[in-house]
Amino acid sequence: MSTERRRSAGSRRRADGPADDARGNGGRRGRGGPAEDERASAGRRRPEGDGGFWDSERPQRSAAPADRGEAPRRARPRDDYGDQPRRSRAAQNGAERPRRPRPDDEDRPRRSRATASLALDSGADTGRRRARENGDDTEERPRRRRPPEDGRDGGRRRAAAGGARSESGPGRGTRGTGGRRRKGPADDDNDEFDDRGPVKRFFAKTWKPALITCGVLFVLGVAGVGIAYAMAPSPNDMDSQADVDLEATLVTFDGGGRATQFGESTRIPVARDQIPETVIDGVLAAEQRTFYDDGAINPTGILRGVVYGGSQGGGSTITQQMARNYYDRLTKDEPSRIESLIRKFNEIMISFKVEQQLSKDQIIEQYLNTIYFGRGLGVQAAAQGYFGKDVSELDAAEGAFIGTVIQQPGNWANPQPGSIHDDALRERWGYTVGGLVELNQDNPERGLSQAEADELEFPEPLSLADNDNYSGYRGYIQEAVKRELDSRYGFTQEQLVSGGYQVSTSLNEDWMKYAEEAVQEQKDRIQEQSGQEIPEETQFGITAVDPATGEIKAFYGGPNAATNADNSLVQRSQAGSAFKPYVLAAALSQDISLDSQFDGDGPLSIGGVTVNNDSNVNYGKVDLVQSTADSINTSYVQLADYVTPASVLDTARAAGIPQEQLDTAEAGPNIALGTVSVSALDQASGYATFANKGVQMPRHLITEVVGRDGETLEPNDADKLQSGTQAFSPEVAADATYAMQQVITSDHNARLDDGRPMAGKTGTSNDAVSAWFVGYVPQLTAAVGLHRSDNQPLVLPGEDSIYGGQMPSRIWKSFMTKALEGTEQMQFPSRAGVGQMIDLAPTPTPEPEPSPSETPEPEPEPSETPEPSQTPDPEPSDEGPDCDVEFWNPECQEESPGGPGGGGPSPPGNPGDEEDGRGGGIFGRLGSGDRNGDSPQ
Repeated sequence: MSTERRRSAGSRRRADGPADDARGNGGRRGRGGPAEDERASAGRRRPEGDGGFWDSERPQRSAAPADRGEAPRRARPRDDYGDQPRRSRAAQNGAERPRRPRPDDEDRPRRSRATASLALDSGADTGRRRARENGDDTEERPRRRRPPEDGRDGGRRRAAAGGARSESGPGRGTRGTGGRRRKGPADDDNDEFDDRGPVKRFFAKTWKPALITCGVLFVLGVAGVGIAYAMAPSPNDMDSQADVDLEATLVTFDGGGRATQFGESTRIPVARDQIPETVIDGVLAAEQRTFYDDGAINPTGILRGVVYGGSQGGGSTITQQMARNYYDRLTKDEPSRIESLIRKFNEIMISFKVEQQLSKDQIIEQYLNTIYFGRGLGVQAAAQGYFGKDVSELDAAEGAFIGTVIQQPGNWANPQPGSIHDDALRERWGYTVGGLVELNQDNPERGLSQAEADELEFPEPLSLADNDNYSGYRGYIQEAVKRELDSRYGFTQEQLVSGGYQVSTSLNEDWMKYAEEAVQEQKDRIQEQSGQEIPEETQFGITAVDPATGEIKAFYGGPNAATNADNSLVQRSQAGSAFKPYVLAAALSQDISLDSQFDGDGPLSIGGVTVNNDSNVNYGKVDLVQSTADSINTSYVQLADYVTPASVLDTARAAGIPQEQLDTAEAGPNIALGTVSVSALDQASGYATFANKGVQMPRHLITEVVGRDGETLEPNDADKLQSGTQAFSPEVAADATYAMQQVITSDHNARLDDGRPMAGKTGTSNDAVSAWFVGYVPQLTAAVGLHRSDNQPLVLPGEDSIYGGQMPSRIWKSFMTKALEGTEQMQFPSRAGVGQMIDLAPTPTPEPEPSPSETPEPEPEPSETPEPSQTPDPEPSDEGPDCDVEFWNPECQEESPGGPGGGGPSPPGNPGDEEDGRGGGIFGRLGSGDRNGDSPQ
């Protein structure tokens, strides 16, 4: 009820009757009215229009004699007016009825503006009295009008007619007329105005439905949980994984030969009394220190699992982990988010039942016998894999190690010393040891005291070098297959080691050996010539890709995965000039012809960067064919600036370079000099797009995965493997291939002896931090890269300079010669002649005849080099350079034994690509010259 209605409550209690006076008393009897016994039956008086209240025929009543006091009243005849209330006698005789005292203005209830406006708009109809309620056919009586000579104040209606605001009488609220509220025109739309705020009105209307809804949902939720708990399988009824024969996952080569294996065919369960307390305490300290006091679930961890879809670990209790790993029904592959939530719910229900039916010791026993530890499934296999001993023989430090690796078994199974995984493992082990101290503080029978914990030393696990499944290149295959099963098939570690899958790969077993032999041949050559071994920090990478399918056919990552986890599939270094083909493809895609002219002289300043060519050679006006063949830095930086660096990055991305690598590159014109870091796999996949007529095929290692039930699993990129993606047109690929064919001259170290068509590009980063050769024939692409694990300049004994055209080219040739032996010599498409010729070369201006010392030869022949390992330089001039000005000139630098980094100071600048192997900064030799380097050996 609104405030206005509440104020008018008093007036609704009055009877409906005519207004007797100026105040409108609504038919109430006056104070001087007749006595109770003389009243008629509360009937209404007749209207004035019918002859007044008492017409001329009414008998007159005489006054009582004065000497007798007041004569007794006698009943007088009255007309039958029904139930109408009668007027007071004083009013009948024309006397004015006493009025109630009027309240002060501040206390008098006022009628709202809306009500007053409604009364004015509704006209005479709103002022008429209601029809008699006791007769449906009774017409409404007209209002009694006051004669003009009446001097009394007008009522509410008269004041309203005069434009004044009516004053309500006492006890009548804001309406002032008494009786029920008359219906106005606005009442059809809104019977009652509610002056409460919107929030209160909203909750007044919704709290009941909301309460009912919450109650129904609560009842349904409780019923659902009860039904789910009742339907959840009992631990006693379910087939446990311990009763199922484990099957290791077998990985095969392309021809079907065994490559490696994940997991073991059998599990060795151990009883609770065979597991020492040192191992139990280590696991509890790492996973759940309050295991013996807690319940079956961790609500916080469950909520995190629901929000992140299980991607955020560390929230499950040991009971939940045991239920998930122990029962076969919970380890089925359920990749969707909905199925993951269902699995989590089932896990919770089973955990409750496990907690009720099994003791804490039984739960921890089953947990340790089923969990994956990185080097085996179960605690007994882990003890033998990491320390070569029975689980009962593990001490406190080793028990803490066993508990530590549970969190990241894949990363901590074989961490390399000094790697981030090794650092993380040692930090986690320290956390576990701290947990042992905390356990001891809560329960003196568990854990270690602070003094005992301080005496512990980190236990070094056994090397995997003697493991047949991990030694040599087989460990690299394991890591590569593991990553791809995770990214393309969504495999977990538990599925991998016990699922019994058959994984077929595209790797050619013979080609894997060829890659290893090619690297070893060059290592032996260096050692024979110099009598020194190549520094162990030097990393060699080879990857071969089938352009038509994107399949990885072979790779080399290192001598032994057990001792060196780095490999060519993941390790990256700056691309150098081997990135220039992507600049060329971007230009051809913008209709820039190979015949377009550019400035081949240096130094060239673009975008605040000054670029020189290798050995400060000036080539004059050059086209893109010569720019590619001689790897001219100035023309390619000018080209990258013209087509925009963003276009170059888009082309590289379309060709197959990962987006995350491009995001870290400098987006400037010097992108042409290879500031992007790439792996051998990245480059082999990118160049395969040129060999495949511009179609980029997703690179992949796994060709088929078959489950133990014989069902073939589909990868998440199956649709892309069918047709690939058109990165650029076949005509662009043909012209780019034509330009890269000119790189492989007759005396190039990568030239194949059988003379088959081939194309490729060399690359060396600034200060010779990395060296590349990437080449291809129509049916196979291979990339070879050298770099150091510490990102320092390459140092090869007996080599004064390091180019992509030297050792990387020799390794490429050795591998490709063996891999292509007996295969068909396929031809590249002819040059398509894409685009229009543009001329960005500067207009030559007349200059004085330069002296011989100022005119370097455009491209010195390698045969003029006195030593095969030396890179030829322009003929020296009679007059040496002015070293006070040209301090970056190589002739101004003193010899330094510091390797290819060079000896003298270099002005600071952005890193580029340098091919002369003499060091220097961006003002000296930013970028690469990429010449053949030395004569064929």
